[in-house]
Amino acid sequence: MSTADASRQPLEEARLTLALRATGRFAKQKPLGFAGALILILITLLAVFAPWIAPLDPNSLTIDILQGPSALHWFGTDTTGRDVFSRVVWGGRVSLLVGVTATLLGTGIGALIAVVTAYLGGKVDIVAQRFMDIIWAFPSLIVAMVLMFVIGTSTSNVIFAISIVVIPSAARVVRSQVLAVKETDYTTAARAIGASDMRIMWHHITRNCLAPYIIVASITLGGAITTEASLSFLGMGIPPPTPSWGRDLFGAARQYAELAPWMAIAPGVALSLAVYGFNLLGDAVRDVFDPRLRGA
Repeated sequence: MSTADASRQPLEEARLTLALRATGRFAKQKPLGFAGALILILITLLAVFAPWIAPLDPNSLTIDILQGPSALHWFGTDTTGRDVFSRVVWGGRVSLLVGVTATLLGTGIGALIAVVTAYLGGKVDIVAQRFMDIIWAFPSLIVAMVLMFVIGTSTSNVIFAISIVVIPSAARVVRSQVLAVKETDYTTAARAIGASDMRIMWHHITRNCLAPYIIVASITLGGAITTEASLSFLGMGIPPPTPSWGRDLFGAARQYAELAPWMAIAPGVALSLAVYGFNLLGDAVRDVFDPRLRGA
């Protein structure tokens, strides 16, 4: 072992110890948030290692049509003989991909719009807020359905539609923080010494708006996954035969709810756990970053 490696090892051990202590402290102070994190970690691992965990190809057809749960098919089979467990595991990939990507894209655009327009103020801020009000005035699912009807069904289009729906909520939350930060003494001092608007927006405003952004992003994740499932359930989301929790519910709930309830139970439970996990974690993150709730 070289001298550099020997000096680096105590530092890495110290960081690991601090991380374990922080995790233990979070689990003790926010047990529900820690439980939500564990649920999400489990679902993420199932999605990432789906090729090794799923026993069968999610789209392979068999002669075991509408078979109940068994040793071969843990969650039974659907109307075409496809293994429901394999489709649930692979469907987690699609739901997490769409939910996380759409949330990061939508909240990122919304936060950027909020920082720029709230800092500039005047007509720019008024026009931007009126656009946000227009989108906010309609139910999010209706807006996503209209967009999907116009641009067509595909995974990328679902991500685009959901990200548009997410923009107003992030813009409103971050804008309120920007309006408070831009009136602080350090922002006024930076402006007085001749700092450019770009430097002030990045170094003094954006960095101080990370806490509300993280909160709104973590809370929005569950809603984004639910919107994707709703679009797929209505036949306007992920196109077949790609496995998706909402798509599998669409095929199961209408005609086979009584004959083969396992077709709806498995993807429904997976969807509920994912949304529940994101909500629990989002509430915990909000409590941690919001100073008004830290003592609650």
